[in-house]
Amino acid sequence: MFNLWNLLFLSFVHFSSFSVTLGGVSGNPFTPKSSFIRYWNKEVHREIPNTHFLLSKVSPLTAVDSASFSKLAAHNNLASRLPSFCSSAKLFCFPDLSPSLEKHSKDVNFAFYLDRNFTNYGSDRLAGLDSFKNYSENDNVVVDSFRRYSRDSAGHKDQFSNYASASNVVDQSFNTYGGAATGGSGNFNNYNHEVNVPNLRFTSYSDDSNGHGQTFTHYTEETNAGQQSFSNYGKNGNGVPNDFTSYGKDSNVMGSDFSGYGKTANGAKDTFTSYAFDSNNPVNGFKSYGDGGNAAVDSFSSYRDQSNVGDSSFQSYAKSSNGAKVDFDNYGQSFNEGTEKFTGYGQGADGQSIGFKIYGRNTTFKDYTKKGVTFSRYSNESSTASGKVVVSKWVEPGKFFREKMLKRGMVIPMPDIKDKMPARSFLPRTILSKIPFSSSEIDQLKRIFHAGDNSTLGTIMLDALKECERPPSPGETKRCVGSAEDMVDFATSVLGRNVEVRTTQNVNGSKKNIMIGSVGKINGGKVTKSVSCHQSLYPYLLYYCHSVPKVRVYEADILGPNSMEKINHGVAICHLDTSSWSSGHGAFLALGSGPGRIEVCHWIFENDMTWTIADS
Repeated sequence: MFNLWNLLFLSFVHFSSFSVTLGGVSGNPFTPKSSFIRYWNKEVHREIPNTHFLLSKVSPLTAVDSASFSKLAAHNNLASRLPSFCSSAKLFCFPDLSPSLEKHSKDVNFAFYLDRNFTNYGSDRLAGLDSFKNYSENDNVVVDSFRRYSRDSAGHKDQFSNYASASNVVDQSFNTYGGAATGGSGNFNNYNHEVNVPNLRFTSYSDDSNGHGQTFTHYTEETNAGQQSFSNYGKNGNGVPNDFTSYGKDSNVMGSDFSGYGKTANGAKDTFTSYAFDSNNPVNGFKSYGDGGNAAVDSFSSYRDQSNVGDSSFQSYAKSSNGAKVDFDNYGQSFNEGTEKFTGYGQGADGQSIGFKIYGRNTTFKDYTKKGVTFSRYSNESSTASGKVVVSKWVEPGKFFREKMLKRGMVIPMPDIKDKMPARSFLPRTILSKIPFSSSEIDQLKRIFHAGDNSTLGTIMLDALKECERPPSPGETKRCVGSAEDMVDFATSVLGRNVEVRTTQNVNGSKKNIMIGSVGKINGGKVTKSVSCHQSLYPYLLYYCHSVPKVRVYEADILGPNSMEKINHGVAICHLDTSSWSSGHGAFLALGSGPGRIEVCHWIFENDMTWTIADS
């Protein structure tokens, strides 16, 4: 039946070669970009320049593709064309990995390797060595899955060097790694180093193995905002030495979960050195650690030392074990105290020796055995000896500054303002309006974007949705927007239709000292309000926009301090009312003072933006 949609579709095809000029931009009048230009010119009291940075974020879909994907979305059938949709619309999607039937019966040395699903790798191998170097390194989205890795092997060695280092979003899982293996060893070196959002899972790791040692060196160092989990690690193992060195060091908001670790193992020897050391807000959970083990030796050295806040819990630790020896040295000496909770510690154990040396003040012990536990030294204060070092590390130099520092000739540090999010585009409203956007519809969203249960992508989407659904703070007006039109609507609803939007021009000067050149005061330097928009990680370009009252906004030329030549043009916003900010806010750690006592300024980072009333 020939209906209205068919007529519109044929019209799009008919005009696919028709070109007009709108706002200085020449192109098909039915593309999302042309549509947005018309919308801007209708809603905003000034024409958008053809070089405006906001236009680069509008969907690159053609008129025909936009109409086609809109129809698929209307019929809840986008999932059937997801790879094409992601590619054409410039979205952030995970690859669909099909099982690999590759078999490797001999020693293998992978020097450069990218995204692969290994279903049965190294199983039943006798002796030999398999090594991976530069595996999935320096990539944007890394998705790897290993199943039945080195299972039932004997005397076989595995080595991973530079695994997914310097990548952006990493999703990796190992199932039955080294299960029932005898002898041999596994080594992970530089595993997920400098990764932005890692999500790592080890399931049934070294279970039922005999003398098969595992070493993790430089594991998830300098990573940001991720999660890693080990389940059934070393369970029922015999004489299995496991060593974690420099685990989660220098990481930011990293979560680790160990469940069933060393359970009912015999003669296990586990060592954690520099665990979550010098990290920011680490969240670590150990459940059923060493329960029912025999003659186990477990050691934690420099656990959470010099970290900033965070939350750690040990539940059912060395419970019902026999002859266990557990030592914690330098436990929880955080710069700003976090929370450490021990529940069921050593209960029902026989002949155990459990010692704590120098552990932090904010530690809770409940239901722990009254025998065989030695507390050498309890610290009533958090460590402050190197406090300034921790502050400068986790509150990056130049991230916050005072208004008086925005003066010509002033040399100040600039933080890393580089956008670390995957490159994405907005969706056209015609498609966006047909895709669910609520945490209650997460199952439907996971189906659309091919996100499995407990997958990284599913977690990413749910986290973003919950943040968008969070009630606004007192005095805040907020909205999450997934189209350029929605952003215009929100900004104009707060500021009126006479608006301008700005961002810092580029990333030159990041992580270096810069010199302030000429400074311009937006709205004449008057106290005003603005709308700030910050990216959220999501399949399509999503911004969290919120009103910011009582601010002053500045533009400033940024110069090289030696050449004094212009290298950037920055936008800075100064918050004049900080009375509702937390006393532990990084700005106060970096600048001193406290809520409501000082103004706080910061740069607008790459691809973030601030909207203000336009200067007349």
